[in-house]
Amino acid sequence: MKNSPDLQPAAPYNAADFCSTKEAAAVLGVSHRTVQLWVESGTLQAWRTAGGHRRITLESVNRLVEGRRVAIAAHAPPPAAPVAPACSTRRVLVVDDDPLMLRLYELEMAGWGMDLDVVKANNGFEALIRIGEERPDLLVSDLNMPGMDGFRMIRTLREDSGSAGMSMIVVSGLDRATIKAMGLPADIPVFPKPVPFGELRAAVEHGLARA
Repeated sequence: MKNSPDLQPAAPYNAADFCSTKEAAAVLGVSHRTVQLWVESGTLQAWRTAGGHRRITLESVNRLVEGRRVAIAAHAPPPAAPVAPACSTRRVLVVDDDPLMLRLYELEMAGWGMDLDVVKANNGFEALIRIGEERPDLLVSDLNMPGMDGFRMIRTLREDSGSAGMSMIVVSGLDRATIKAMGLPADIPVFPKPVPFGELRAAVEHGLARA
């Protein structure tokens, strides 16, 4: 059962076991609003002071930090194993903060006849977790997202030896000049929104061939 953000802590209260939403946002590298949403959803456990300020348990913050560490560490190549027959299904991770957009990707890709397993994530942080869990062959991502955006997620992946070579495609409503100024690697294909699905399919095929 998820904790309510307004629960009072059990006595005795130890301030060292809690932090503010601002401190939690700094530790997790996300926005203040994202921390609030995680509290409301029960991802982070918190209580509200008499003055109306939220205090978040350090235990729940550390749990999220550890989840990120495990997700990135999981990119390391697994030990050598006997070669098994290849599986025809390829896994594509799609990242976008709009649930309707994620559903549209899922429906379109299902009609391509490419035997794709579509995995979805709502932001960069969740995508890192999914990559650790699912080990996708290809990433298709938006850039402008709350919390960890696409730019930061891609930098994190490129800085990790286990994921630096992952095939990536960007689909964004941002203009090309802004994308370039924000430092997106030049080798990543970029498509505009609304998504040109015919062109995107060709890029997905090419990316999976590389993978």
